[in-house]
Amino acid sequence: MKKATSSSLNKISFAIGFAAFLFALSLFSLPTPAASAARIIKVAHTLPESHIGHKAAVEYFNKTIEERSNGAIIIEVYPNGQLGGDRQLIESIQLGTVDMVATAAAIVSGFETQFTVLDFPYLFKDKPTAYRALDGELGQRLNDLLLKNQGIRNLIFMENGLRHITNNRGPIRKPDDLKGLKFRTMENPIHQATFKILGANPTPMNFGELYTALQQGTVDAQETPVTIIASSKFNEVQKFLSLTGHFYAPSVLLINENLWQSLTDEERKIISEAAVYLKDNQRRLNDAEETRLTDEMRSSGLMEINELTPEEKEVFIKATKPLFNQMADELKLDPDLLGLAIKAND
Repeated sequence: MKKATSSSLNKISFAIGFAAFLFALSLFSLPTPAASAARIIKVAHTLPESHIGHKAAVEYFNKTIEERSNGAIIIEVYPNGQLGGDRQLIESIQLGTVDMVATAAAIVSGFETQFTVLDFPYLFKDKPTAYRALDGELGQRLNDLLLKNQGIRNLIFMENGLRHITNNRGPIRKPDDLKGLKFRTMENPIHQATFKILGANPTPMNFGELYTALQQGTVDAQETPVTIIASSKFNEVQKFLSLTGHFYAPSVLLINENLWQSLTDEERKIISEAAVYLKDNQRRLNDAEETRLTDEMRSSGLMEINELTPEEKEVFIKATKPLFNQMADELKLDPDLLGLAIKAND
């Protein structure tokens, strides 16, 4: 039998050593437990990607969660109603086919009636008042009811802003200016009652159908915040914008309760803190964006814009005041909750 030469032994040693090196290197290149078991959370909404709400969510919610979890939680956002309209998305939260949804609080009132206390016209005298109410006892009690009765958890109240009226007939300065207008509203009883008492013909309609309906004259008018008017390009199909500020429009960030219960304490902490970070920044950015977009639309000349004087606004407030008792009784709203909302103005 031939003895191995020194040269052949060296080659064998090198081969074994190189193989060991490659094995060790492969251990370092294996995905970390966090990366291999990354939790994917699907978040859906109906707003366009150009809307400040979408931009704020990506910057202050998605990135914050992914950074703080070291990639263990990945947020996938589906804008533009890709996964359905607002009501369908809330139903998807209940079914667990969507993990999280950002939507208008007024839509939620179709699932938890007590949320309707937020829908009354001219409820809060200004935005800081609304923030105090929603971040305080009123907001917490509403969230508790939503979780108890519908199994949906709300993490925060953000804002869509004050809602204003656009139409093709003329400036809105008094309730009589609304008479006879085919007026798109959300599927919300107080919104519909408000425009009915003001003389319009309220027509509930899915938001995704609204641009075409305005373009084709199916409806004459609509009411949304400035940020949505601009991002949805309603100025292309509407001639007049009246800054009536008739509803303060909060939005919510909902999460499927089964998903929430499946999270670790650390994951819940990361998501909760990112949600509050989003809320604070989204409100700030939305406020600035409303001013910028109003000025931009005014200077473009595509829409005639008028703002109600305090005296003109007072006429609208008085005209809609009877709705408080009427709708509170009709919808069996908790008087304590409505009282908390009104008391926030003190």
